[in-house]
Amino acid sequence: MKKLRIIPVLILRYGEIVQSYNFESYKVTGNALKVIDRFSKWDADEVIYLDISTKGNQKVERQDLNSTKIMNREELISEVAKRSTMPLTFGGGLKSLQDIEHTILLGADKVSINSLLIEDADVVRKAVRSLGSQAIVASVDYRLVGGKRMVWNPSQRAITNLELISWIRNITDLGVGEILLTCVDNDGAKSGYDLETLKEVCKVTTLPVIANGGVGQWGHLKEGFDAGAEAVAAANVFHFYDQSIYQARRFLFDSGLPVRKPTLSRIM
Repeated sequence: MKKLRIIPVLILRYGEIVQSYNFESYKVTGNALKVIDRFSKWDADEVIYLDISTKGNQKVERQDLNSTKIMNREELISEVAKRSTMPLTFGGGLKSLQDIEHTILLGADKVSINSLLIEDADVVRKAVRSLGSQAIVASVDYRLVGGKRMVWNPSQRAITNLELISWIRNITDLGVGEILLTCVDNDGAKSGYDLETLKEVCKVTTLPVIANGGVGQWGHLKEGFDAGAEAVAAANVFHFYDQSIYQARRFLFDSGLPVRKPTLSRIM
């Protein structure tokens, strides 16, 4: 039986991992390099880095530790890839086929593409032909507007005129490998996934769906799987519990879900 996946999402802002709320408020929670060491030891199935930096280089040490080091984006991706024992997805700021291919060459196993899907889908088609479906994750953010679910463009920080379910059908036809689905309104709320939307999306696409946005307890992960997701992702919740991936996997395993057997072998 195919194993269900548990995926921490790391929101990267100028080299620091941040906690987010509604994609607007950010609080520094960790270091971009040290956190990958931690999740590797805790045996996550995969990890997703989403870079929301808008300019400049990346600080990779906490300022309060008086040891700030500066890396450019390429150096950071390469170093993270070297440290990771898990498949690595990297997204954010990818504007061309060259950006996508170069990110893979730097060591990422997959790229997450969001705004580029909206602004130039032909580039995504070319990326699929160049790298294969398995390397391309379609990241879809949406908000509830007047009772409708509308796609959010992170590069413009604005609602589009794209209705979510129609957009999911379009993405399915592009040949990407899977969909990372995030409800912006649930981000940081700790109230769980938007299950009604998640169920509908899983019904209208043949692609694996990664549920994301709103997890506050391990039971929310189970709800995501029960709604049809093939992987569950979360950001904030995994940063505030020691051995959090193990704890989440133990809960899901004990609930009878087909996740990998929880083990402390990398932690001891």
